[in-house]
Amino acid sequence: MKRSKAHKDAAAKVDRDKLYTPVEAAKLAKETSTTKFDATVEVALRLGVDPRKADQIVRGTVNLPHGTGKTARVLVFATGDRAEAAREAGADIVGADELIDEISKGNRLNEFDAVVATPDLMGKVGRLGRVLGPRGLMPNPKTGTVTPDVAKAVTEIKGGKIEFRTDRQANLHFIIGKTSFPERQLIENYAAALDEVLRLKPSAAKGRYLKKVTFSTTMGPGVPVDPNVTRGLTAELEA
Repeated sequence: MKRSKAHKDAAAKVDRDKLYTPVEAAKLAKETSTTKFDATVEVALRLGVDPRKADQIVRGTVNLPHGTGKTARVLVFATGDRAEAAREAGADIVGADELIDEISKGNRLNEFDAVVATPDLMGKVGRLGRVLGPRGLMPNPKTGTVTPDVAKAVTEIKGGKIEFRTDRQANLHFIIGKTSFPERQLIENYAAALDEVLRLKPSAAKGRYLKKVTFSTTMGPGVPVDPNVTRGLTAELEA
């Protein structure tokens, strides 16, 4: 892939042979952001798991203490009072049979970032697996997106709740904020997400669990982070 001069200049500031502390990485990610807009700061983890085995898939959610910097657009499959509660909570799209039919045809897929469904509709929503599954949007009770309390789910997602799941290469990605966030907020968001990932370590996983960590921004270079630094992440900011 051909890189711009700005990207090459930014990448030159990153020592690829060094493992930065999370605080150093957050500062460098902000410094090497090449966009004119407020770029997203993302974390990529390489885990020591075998995602081909069901008991080693790492999947969960976490409420970031400072949010993501972006208000997620939420689609809710619900009827009656629950549909009304979802609208009052700020859901962007609410519906049932007609909406399920629209989504099954591949319509409106660019209008939402998260999907919530009531349990009674999952028999029908399940048919959308081929459409929503590849996008990581299929509702799941394990992540709180299949629930009778759709209003609570909508509020949490819009308040900064993120979902993560290992891909086929055992990589896991999540957002920790924007380049406009102070380093402390980025690190506190990272710490909250990392704690949950560590808590979810599968008992079947053997050897080193957290193998590689990288911070990056939208269109910016990756910054390698020391995977051994998992506690007291804000201590460096106090020094």
